Amino acid sequence: MTTAVAPSAPLTAEDRCDRCGAQAYLRVELITGGELLFCAHHAREHGDKIREIAAHVHDETHKLTDKPAPAAD
Repeated sequence: MTTAVAPSAPLTAEDRCDRCGAQAYLRVELITGGELLFCAHHAREHGDKIREIAAHVHDETHKLTDKPAPAAD
């Protein structure tokens, strides 16, 4: 039997870190069910523990380093 998993919705500015309330860039779907949201700082700080409890990780920390496209003239 195969179970399909729906892709995670993109994180928005309204998604907040469960640890400190900053903008979330990482969604962790837990093995036990439910999810946690982390800012980039707390995702790095708790990375080892997150990998132990995660069924799936949706990581958008690349948004912090991507350069925006130049404005069209």
